Amino acid sequence: MSSIPTPTRVEAGHIEAGGIRYYYEVHGNGAPLLLLHGGLGSTDMFAPILPMLAENRKVIGIDLHGHGRTELGNRPIELDAMGRDLATILDALDLKQVDVLGYSMGGGVGFQLALQRPEKVRRLVMASGLMARDGFYPEILAQQAHVGAEMAAAMKDTPMYRSYAAIAPKPEDFPRLLDAMGAMIKKPFDWSADVPKLKIPVMLVYGDGDMFRPEHIVKFYQLLGGGLRDAGWKRETMPQNRLAILPNLTHYDLFMSPELARTSLAFFDGYGKAQSWAEEVQGKR
Repeated sequence: MSSIPTPTRVEAGHIEAGGIRYYYEVHGNGAPLLLLHGGLGSTDMFAPILPMLAENRKVIGIDLHGHGRTELGNRPIELDAMGRDLATILDALDLKQVDVLGYSMGGGVGFQLALQRPEKVRRLVMASGLMARDGFYPEILAQQAHVGAEMAAAMKDTPMYRSYAAIAPKPEDFPRLLDAMGAMIKKPFDWSADVPKLKIPVMLVYGDGDMFRPEHIVKFYQLLGGGLRDAGWKRETMPQNRLAILPNLTHYDLFMSPELARTSLAFFDGYGKAQSWAEEVQGKR
């Protein structure tokens, strides 16, 4: 993992949006980076890579609806609603535009924010994200069919429950959270018609052992304008969007990987000027 010192937390608190008191925390200084965690997690999931992300960035971590230090409330957990809530939170923090790194559920929320309020998002990284429910492997869909309060007792020894119980405002809400998450993940969705509407640069990042079908990943990238033709030896038809499949990683450890941090930061920073073969040869004359 990174040897960079853990950044000092600059600010933390709660902001109300959509009737929910969202917890946020800020680390580091620099260009703003919004960090969005996965389902049944919290901003704390990114602790192993936070030093890398915050070394030269102002990182704003949000505990999403019903997760971490953010209350569950009584409304459904919905990605599009959380996208609207995030715009309210960014306004409250006086952040006009941010880069977004969203993992799993957080990637879907980042997608919705970019779709609804494109002026708020400069660049978006969706790590282990998908555009339609049928992108999961069939066995994952079968597992999701059983997510609900009846699983709570069996999950007491899992990292999902232990991390939740340590920081949640009401740990006894865990069964209700499972019901709310079960209702969300069982609902069919397909954003394929919305994908081409994203005009900002987008990067899709997956582990090579992820929970999504490879053909879904390829289709997602193609709808973003990538993977349709050769980029040319002068890079003349290189698309603005990117796809990264990181080796030896699964859906359950990608969010902790230094490779995710390095890959995302390079994308946010624009990679610098990539030299073409023609320029390289010309430079030797």
